[in-house]
Amino acid sequence: MMLRTVVFWVHLCVGITISLVILMMSVTGILLTYESQINKWDLREFRSSPSVDTSTALPLDTILSSVTEFDHTLEVSAIRIRSDAYEPAAINVGSGLLLFVDQYSGEVIGNNDRPIRQFLRTIMYWHRWFALEDDNRTIGRAITGASNLGFLFLLLSGFYLWLPKNYARKTLRRIVWFQAGLQGKAKDFNWHNVIGIWTVLPLLIIVISGSVISYRWASDTVYLLVGETPPSRTASSDTVTAEQPTLTIDPTQNPVSYQQIFDRAAEDAVNWRTITIRIPQDDANQVVALVDRGSGRQPSKQFELVFNQNTGELVERAGYPTYSQGRKIRRWLRFAHTGEVFGLPGQTLAGIVTLGTTILIWTGLAMAWRRFIKTIGKEGRRN
Repeated sequence: MMLRTVVFWVHLCVGITISLVILMMSVTGILLTYESQINKWDLREFRSSPSVDTSTALPLDTILSSVTEFDHTLEVSAIRIRSDAYEPAAINVGSGLLLFVDQYSGEVIGNNDRPIRQFLRTIMYWHRWFALEDDNRTIGRAITGASNLGFLFLLLSGFYLWLPKNYARKTLRRIVWFQAGLQGKAKDFNWHNVIGIWTVLPLLIIVISGSVISYRWASDTVYLLVGETPPSRTASSDTVTAEQPTLTIDPTQNPVSYQQIFDRAAEDAVNWRTITIRIPQDDANQVVALVDRGSGRQPSKQFELVFNQNTGELVERAGYPTYSQGRKIRRWLRFAHTGEVFGLPGQTLAGIVTLGTTILIWTGLAMAWRRFIKTIGKEGRRN
């Protein structure tokens, strides 16, 4: 009984302290639920247009040349081709900016730096660090990260407080489903219990994955739990790649074309949806093709093919299938946070339980306020 009382009061105090931060993160999280779909819808006007006479797309090298002619100052880092013949080629020119090029005419038809994308990016910055700038961003990250950990405590302590003293059917029914005819405190208590128990598991995934994203120690814990040594701090766990075989560039031999690399990747990758060719930098002697069979946010449906730039020979299969168990889990958690790892159903579920969080905050604060008013009233009568 004493433990339950202590847990209750800590739960109440922590909830009041972080409520506004969690509310902000919840509202922004809801707005970002379908971010990728909204961005794709916003770019729907950018389409390639195969002619009636021919449907053969231009070689990737020609498309890249057209981008250079469009603006020679651009530093191209990758070219992405979708399996849909009407989708334009997407050229990555840095800082998240993509240029869209008609695959059949080579014309640059637009870019992704549009008002909707800018709005969603601002929402994301609020979600992560209150959209603060420069050094203040670190402060914002610290507040949202600590609040996320506090919310983890609320979920665990809330589940403990939810556990009934007896498991009679009537008792369980009152705390697992909404009761009609309730008002005021009783209604808030009922909704807090019901929404809390039905959302606790997906919220735990969202909150734990958020902590792994925010804190290095949390990320390292993922590796330690599966008996692996965490990656060194000089490289991100999401960007560390296996050691590549050493290849020597033959100066007398012209590198194979990017179109040849693409064709070989497409031939190897059955049912591909997107193939991204990363443009080698400086004296790199390899070309990497990232193959995606999913939505772009499902790591288990991605892999990499590494080609010799001299010969076009496939020299290695890399990416997610070759990762260690710890790194696979770490990568999975990155997109479990948004639900995208499970596709559209996962995103929808994440959005629904995040909406539930806003109701938990409201009902929790309402009950705390009533408790405060009641306490003040008692003190007034004593005086």
